[in-house]
This record gives sequence, structure tokens and C-alpha cells, in this order.
Amino acid sequence: MKEETTHTEGLLRSEKQPGDFEFGIYTLGDLCPSPVSGQMPNARERMKEIIAAARLADEAGIDIFGVGEHHRLDFVISSPPVVLAAIAQATTNIRLTSATTVLGTSDPVRVFEDFSTLDLLSDGRAEMIAGRGAYVESFPLFGFELSDYKALFLEKLGMLLDLNKNERVTWEGAFRTSLRNAEIAPRPVQTELPVWVGVGGTPQSAELAGSFGAGMALAILGGDPARFKPLVDVYRTAGKQAGHKPDALKIAITSHGYIAKTAEQAKQEYYPHYANYVSQFMGGNARGEHLSREQFELMASPMSALAVGSPEQLVEKILAQHELFGHHRFMAQFDIGGIPFPKVAASIELLAAKVMPVVRRELRKSAVRTV
Repeated sequence: MKEETTHTEGLLRSEKQPGDFEFGIYTLGDLCPSPVSGQMPNARERMKEIIAAARLADEAGIDIFGVGEHHRLDFVISSPPVVLAAIAQATTNIRLTSATTVLGTSDPVRVFEDFSTLDLLSDGRAEMIAGRGAYVESFPLFGFELSDYKALFLEKLGMLLDLNKNERVTWEGAFRTSLRNAEIAPRPVQTELPVWVGVGGTPQSAELAGSFGAGMALAILGGDPARFKPLVDVYRTAGKQAGHKPDALKIAITSHGYIAKTAEQAKQEYYPHYANYVSQFMGGNARGEHLSREQFELMASPMSALAVGSPEQLVEKILAQHELFGHHRFMAQFDIGGIPFPKVAASIELLAAKVMPVVRRELRKSAVRTV
């Protein structure tokens, strides 16, 4: 089995060329009982599954693996750089990112030092997605005012990018003590850590990412992807106006997803877990709602962003989105709502073997036609 995996890995890696479209998977490490078996994983088991998923993704030739940050008992990951450092020791090639780092309630100096350390441990594979966060529990936990939500993120993002560029920093702001020619150590293996800004759906966040020249990780979790096109336009316009080169403005699309051999199998296996996740983590319980099968079918339709289906359908969705956005990276979250790890592993393998090579081949053909 190991020999077969290694052979597949070699084929996939040899097919990727410089500048090719990138693929990744990410996890938020949610903890909830399976709607099928009723079993509830404990935090230790869940963490082992996350490391196993990263190892499998690395062996399959997937480009990047991400872990999110939450500070509540129904998520297992509160410290992405610690988890990613463990993953770095279990992997060889895959790049490692947060998804996301809740920057507004973090110290940018500590964040930079942690990810720079990760970069050293991983031989230059560290990245981060800095975001405001979908939940607000970290504000009272770390002593910040929710009313400062936007101002905190703006100031700290600027500071983080400054730390990334300079070994010594003089800095002054409203929310922490000033720095006077402070040494920022250690420095990463890479000249600079790749920093992306996580964007949910607001033009202000897209404009901020563009103005700073950071990558934009755009979360499209459902609905018609075309409604997010204005955010991409805002991002690129802001980047251009700030003097950043167009090829430096990178875009990643992140989505929930699941892949099986056929579309019907994918929907049948994924629906109970996705409905479970929506109920527990996306507001369903608060509104007393449960995602019906009919609603799910609409969300998983060919015109919707939910990345659920056969490998052929995933290829079509990614290529259709690339027509809209011209993005550089696609990342999927497979392991939600208590879905069993073997099914997550099967999705990872199908993404690597059946989706990645086809998308890259089609995009290369398209690039040749447009020259």
C-alpha cells in the first residue's frame, strides 16, 4: 500500500508545474456527535485525525493544509502554530497555514514569532490567513472590547506586515505599547511569510486586503459564486491603487466540500453531517431550524458554490469559478459535522487523483489559447 501511495504521489508531483493552480484542505477541528452513529470524538482523537489528514494530503501531493482558531469547547484547535508545528514534523512538502488567525485579539509580535518559528521547523513552509474571526468569544477571553472589532484588526494587520518586512521595528498604535527599534526574532526561512487576509463577505475587508497587498482568502460557503465577483473587483482595484503589482495580488477560494465517486453517493453521505454542522455551528440551533434535504440539494447544485459531488462536478465548479475570479488557489473543508475520518480520507484522495490534475491541465490549455 505504501509503495502504491508513493507512486501516486510521484505522478501527481511530477504533473505540477511552476505557477500552477494550487489546492488545499483545511479544518476548524469541530467537535460534535455523529448524526449517524451518535458517537462523540474526544479532543485527543480529533487532533490525531487532523494530523493524519495532513500526512495523507502531503503524501497525495496537495499543496497546502490549514487549521483554524477558536476558543470554545466545541472546537479542538485554539493555537494553530502549535498544531501546525506538530504537522510539520509528520510531513515533508505540504505548506502549512492558519485558517484563520484571529488577529484582532492576538499580539502581532507573538503571532509573527510563532509563525516564523513554524517556518524554521518546517523548512520554509509556513503561511497564515489573518482574519477577524466568525465568533467573538476571544474578545472577553483576552480582554478586548468588541466595539473595537474593526479598529483592532486594521491596526494589528498593519503592524504584522511591518514585522514581516523588518528585523527591527519602531511602531506606535492605540491598542498596545509602542516599539522602539525592537528586534523581531526569529526571522523565517522565507524572505517574508506569505500573509493572506480572510474575507467573508464585506467590501471593506476586500479593500483592506488589496490596499495592504496581502493575499485574499475569500470564503464562499454557498449560493451563487457570481455574487462574490464584486469583492474580487474591489480587492484588485484597491491593490492597484495602492501600487501593488497585479501578479502579487493572490486570491484563494475556500469552501465546504465532499467528494465521492458519484454525485449521488457524495450527497447521500455528506448531507446528514452537513446538516449537523449547520445546526450546531452556522446558526441553525439559534433559529430553531434544520437544513432540509431539499435545501441541501439546492446548495449542492451545479450552480452553487458548495463543493459537493463527483470529481467531475468538482472540476466543473472550480473551472467555472476560475472564469469568474481568476483565482490562484482552492481550499476545501471536508471534515465537518462528525463525518468519519475514512470518508474524509477518501475525499482527500479523490481531490488529489481526480480533480487536481484535470483542473491544472484545463487551465494550462486555457492559458495557451489566450496567449
